[in-house]
Amino acid sequence: MRQREYIEKMRSVLRDRTASFGHCPTFFIETLGCQMNAKDSEKFAGILKEIGYEKAPGEFQADLVLYNTCTVRENANTKIYGHLGQLGAVKRNQNPRMRIALCGCMMQEPDEVQTVREKYPFVDLVFGTHNGFKLAELLYRMETEEGQVIDVWEGTDMIVEDLPAIRKYRFKTGVNIMYGCNNFCSYCIVPYVRGRERSRTPENILEEIRFLASDGVREVMLLGQNVNSYGKTLDPKVSFSELLSKVAQVDGIDRVRFMTSHPKDLSDDLIETMASNPRIANHIHLPLQSGSDRILQKMNRHYDTARYLEIVEKLRKSVPELQITTDLIVGFPGETEEDFQATLDMVREVRFASAFTFLYSRRTGTPAAKMPDQVPDDVANERFQRLLALVQEVGREESGKLAGRTMPVLVDEMNRQDRHLVTGRLMDNTVVHFPGGAELVGEIVPVFLRESKGFYYLGERS
Repeated sequence: MRQREYIEKMRSVLRDRTASFGHCPTFFIETLGCQMNAKDSEKFAGILKEIGYEKAPGEFQADLVLYNTCTVRENANTKIYGHLGQLGAVKRNQNPRMRIALCGCMMQEPDEVQTVREKYPFVDLVFGTHNGFKLAELLYRMETEEGQVIDVWEGTDMIVEDLPAIRKYRFKTGVNIMYGCNNFCSYCIVPYVRGRERSRTPENILEEIRFLASDGVREVMLLGQNVNSYGKTLDPKVSFSELLSKVAQVDGIDRVRFMTSHPKDLSDDLIETMASNPRIANHIHLPLQSGSDRILQKMNRHYDTARYLEIVEKLRKSVPELQITTDLIVGFPGETEEDFQATLDMVREVRFASAFTFLYSRRTGTPAAKMPDQVPDDVANERFQRLLALVQEVGREESGKLAGRTMPVLVDEMNRQDRHLVTGRLMDNTVVHFPGGAELVGEIVPVFLRESKGFYYLGERS
């Protein structure tokens, strides 16, 4: 209610700015990082639209620019500073009334906030990951106070929802079920900038999903840094499998996805829930990170390859035609050629449909950054290329197994390269292109999968 009061106050401020500008003020949001950030940006866009801003075609044309930052890798920070340098010149030379705001994970780091304070004084507003729901209030402060407004919380136990949002797709969206992370993988900064785990109540989540279904949403993706930990902070406790089962029963929701799932606490109950409900996607993203038990221990992952393979065996036995995707890191400190070969062996054995492959990035503030035996760049790069080649080879084979069959496809959009085609996804998340028009967008239609092209199918509507 407090934030809705500030939305009204900002409307009044914006009316005055419209009169002085001679046009309705515009906004542009640049989002870096994960799907949690993307979901946050949908909320920011909804609040700005309700205040009265219109969307600008690009950052240099906007009156308000908001960078929703990522800090998983230090080069993400460098990228933001590069953007700021360009934007500062635009503000100085072309649009002195431009407002610039920074938020997200990078802004949870005190050193980065200090850098912005000292070197980028033209930035008007800074806030972090814990108080994004205060956007309207922070904008009001920005417009009514002198100097930079910097409002970064160290942590919070608050969860504030029910604010406006603009979905990228009208028929599918993500739903945050929890915030924060308790895992403290040795290479990862996320727990330090996103805070400790806290879960939304199932009643609140289900209320949101019922509303989304009534508004035309057919597919939801349940989001959390580790969804398997959902409910541990609630009283009474609720497991993720229990929540997933309830979500899959909401009328109007045809598909339910989730990410990310940590192998250390993926339960048999979750596998049973996936197997027993046809609305739950036959796809799981299950980050492996390394095929070496020694490296997994150094990463503080809390499982070994035997446990990972046990989970994969149970999943594949219980969920027909399951597609498994993963994350893999190359060049973690101390990684030997033997360790790397173990990762290649796991790719061959598990047969991932696809994998996000990463060169280890030394992240200041994490335990791994201080570890000895950092792998030389040339060695890591050579290994990365070998891994990428294998992942693509296996992925092409795994992703083409449904060729010759007719399967339901949720159409996402008109194809960006060929306007005679539409693009959608199977239940297992594989991309399909087939002839069709804009009237199919948002519909689930049967498609004959005529040909596999490696990581996507070409099809024909049945």
